[in-house]
Amino acid sequence: MVDTLIRQLFELKWFKDLKTNTVPRWIILLIDMLLVTCSYGIYIWSSLSSHTLSLFEIGLNLIIIVAVYGLVTYFTKSYTCVIRLSVIEDLYREFVVVVVSTIILMLLNLIWSGITHDVLFSYWGVVYVGVLAFAMLTIERLVIKYIYSRMTVTETQRRKVLVLGTSLDSLILANALKNEIGGKYEPVGLLSIKNGNDKSEINGFKVYKYNTDNLTDIFVGGGIHALIFDSSAIKLMRNGFADTFIEHNIALLAINKVEEFELDDERDSSNISTYIKEVQIEDLLGRDPIILNNTLVRSHIKDSVVLITGACGSIGSEIVRQVASYKAKKIVLVDQAETPMHDLSLEMKKEFPDANVVLFMGDVHNYARMEKAFKMFQPRFVFHAAAYKHVPMMELNPTEAVLTNVEGTKNIADLALKYGVYKFVMVSTDKAVNPSNIMGCTKRLAEIYCQSLFFDAQKLGKNTQFITTRFGNVLGSNGSVIPLFRKQIENGGPVTVTHRDIIRYFMTIPEACSLVLEAGCMGHGGEIYIFDMGQPVRIYDLATRMISLAGLRPNVDIKIEEIGLRPGEKLYEELLNDKENTLKTDNEKIMIAQVRKYDYLDVCNNIDNIIELAQSGNIHDMVKSMKQFVPEYKSMHSEYENIDHELEDGNKSDNYYFNPTAPVGK
Repeated sequence: MVDTLIRQLFELKWFKDLKTNTVPRWIILLIDMLLVTCSYGIYIWSSLSSHTLSLFEIGLNLIIIVAVYGLVTYFTKSYTCVIRLSVIEDLYREFVVVVVSTIILMLLNLIWSGITHDVLFSYWGVVYVGVLAFAMLTIERLVIKYIYSRMTVTETQRRKVLVLGTSLDSLILANALKNEIGGKYEPVGLLSIKNGNDKSEINGFKVYKYNTDNLTDIFVGGGIHALIFDSSAIKLMRNGFADTFIEHNIALLAINKVEEFELDDERDSSNISTYIKEVQIEDLLGRDPIILNNTLVRSHIKDSVVLITGACGSIGSEIVRQVASYKAKKIVLVDQAETPMHDLSLEMKKEFPDANVVLFMGDVHNYARMEKAFKMFQPRFVFHAAAYKHVPMMELNPTEAVLTNVEGTKNIADLALKYGVYKFVMVSTDKAVNPSNIMGCTKRLAEIYCQSLFFDAQKLGKNTQFITTRFGNVLGSNGSVIPLFRKQIENGGPVTVTHRDIIRYFMTIPEACSLVLEAGCMGHGGEIYIFDMGQPVRIYDLATRMISLAGLRPNVDIKIEEIGLRPGEKLYEELLNDKENTLKTDNEKIMIAQVRKYDYLDVCNNIDNIIELAQSGNIHDMVKSMKQFVPEYKSMHSEYENIDHELEDGNKSDNYYFNPTAPVGK
């Protein structure tokens, strides 16, 4: 009968609204104070035979008690918890309210008795009211929790999950999920990873002891869908703990810090499931946050005019966001991509409404157009991120790689010097080290030009500092392997890898851009900064983990196919070539590469020749000149390997005919 009444009550409109909305905080505070009033009333009623208090004294005492409890409740914020979701934390707060209020009331009693030689109320009465108030506040919360738990009975079927850990945060998370209205997950227990004796149950949740041998029995045998953990466990997951679950095809779900939904006064905590996401491969490849010298960056960027080329790309757009966060005076976005520029401008208006953002369309190898930007805006900082980056595409279009990556960089660097830019920071790549493809060699040529220009400018008394930053692949960038694999998995496979043993370094986009900013600000000119990229990742293993994270079985549900190395691709990338050494900086994640210095006039002659050949479309002689000037450039899996053989032989083969339209690598 009780259940029937509760179900009928739930049909009322305002009860239905409570499924998606929390009760206003002032109502909770009012109810708490009414319960304190009731506690005092019960005390007075139970002690009428031993006390002869007047109505005035009873009223005065009540006002004092409610005022003290109200102030303590307000300052401890105990009324701000979402009662239907909180358990231990909320009861702890109520206990604190009662204890602190009791102590304050006793102190008031002492002070009053010292002045008037009389007491406001008995000390026993203060304790009596406190015990009653705590009991009633606890019952209030348990009743509300029971009502809401009954509301979930008719909800759609939830997926069973375990919560990682047996800490207070784990219990809060488990209870929040259990009592969520319209939730997606049903926590059936806690997974303990600590040594010691198993506990059969904590707060109504069964405790499972972690063991690699019994995971299948626990999850598959128990019909448990996934393991949920909060961000405090991400380091454990990255250190290999997640691999065991991935190998057993057990889904992993992550949620932000418990405090973010449990204790936030403003956030609607009724929809905990909205803060839970499936673990992505980027979460497991990432590393502990790098400590950055934000003070250094802010002191340079704040109130400066900053020009960013390639502003709409993965790296460029993140540099734009971070520069905006450091309160740059003006941010000039330079790019030739119209739609991405429009999209980025809308994003900036929304996320950084106070930022002074200027949109400047143009191609970096159009010198006249670029000069208008420098002349008009007089930038203090230039971050040069414009480049073609896809290795196979540039093998097919080598002249465009040279015109954008080499001539474009030369244009921007020359203009930076001409217009007195304070710092010019070029974004380079690990593919510039011992390059095996056109793209990598063009980036190395750009590095060489910027360095030689700096040292030549110093001789002329120019103060522009030219700095290069070099790093590997960034997670989730446009056209990178992770978005490709994700799309292939969504389409049912196959997932294609070029070679089973190929490895790559990875870094998150925000992390890479933060290091670019810091390296650029700490540099004095002429340096090539390299970043600590962590441990390399085998791409085949990456594909396997992504398939498993999707809840599928590698080579059973989704096939993995090797398609062979692409033109210009090598098995591994280096951050330094064999002749380079490194110097430490104040940031252990940033190092300086000690590289060979080039004569500026010699560099200009060679680069001008390469650009001229690119403009004329003479691919053979252009690539040959690139190899002669950068002798460590050796093509791999490419048509241009023939030119390597030609240079080794010392003369052009009589029967060699270069066809620029022929399939590269065949």
